Amino acid sequence: MAQFDQFGPRRRISDGISAKTTRGAFGRTWWGKQFVDTIESIADAGRLARGRTYARGGQVISMQMRAGRIDGDVQGSQVEPFSASVTIAVLDPFDLDELVSAVQESPGMLTELASGSVPRALGPRLLLSSASQLDFDCSCPDSGWPCKHAAALTYLAAEQIDEDPTRLLTLRGIDLDALIGVVEEAEQTVDPDDHFGDRTVLPALPEPAFVPASDDLEASLLRIALRTADVEERAVRSGMNELDALYRRMGGT
Repeated sequence: MAQFDQFGPRRRISDGISAKTTRGAFGRTWWGKQFVDTIESIADAGRLARGRTYARGGQVISMQMRAGRIDGDVQGSQVEPFSASVTIAVLDPFDLDELVSAVQESPGMLTELASGSVPRALGPRLLLSSASQLDFDCSCPDSGWPCKHAAALTYLAAEQIDEDPTRLLTLRGIDLDALIGVVEEAEQTVDPDDHFGDRTVLPALPEPAFVPASDDLEASLLRIALRTADVEERAVRSGMNELDALYRRMGGT
């Protein structure tokens, strides 16, 4: 087990991502609270406490959430920040079918999700329930589960889930638009006299929105690659910002 006193105090930064929850428990909504409660019931309490300190202190430099993962760079006690990740199990095909069936039986759930709320009936299907659905990893020398760097990502993710529950869907491998499409398709009636769909009126194709390549970029992996080339951290941050600005100018955003 790592001895924390051998690493020294954390290096404070001024431009990190700080938690909005400055005191008290994390989890403002019922689903955010349950997300936090589940993790706190199965993970190391001491490291989680240090993770809360890191989240509130703005030690997280960057964070991305996608299907099954939360990735980020967290400034610790060493010169270079650590690359941490939280892995969350996506729904398997059976559980996904169960979720779709539940929503089809009560389409009003889609309205709740789209308006920024998680229906309580979907809680057991979307929220974590055991340690087998969760894992942590970090480039730091601490072998704890989790280390404080990964724990900091977890608490910031809980705040984002509070504000936008579709991020919870994303973590579990669900796209809200695709879910809406499946439900609407099931509600459509078939014309028995139009076997080949000749009279079917298809909707207009959507205009694809421009998405900068940097939004789909594995930012943490690029940072690691740049550091491997002995690029200074200040130059890494500057390069990432310039790359993002370049892609957005190319897209006219």
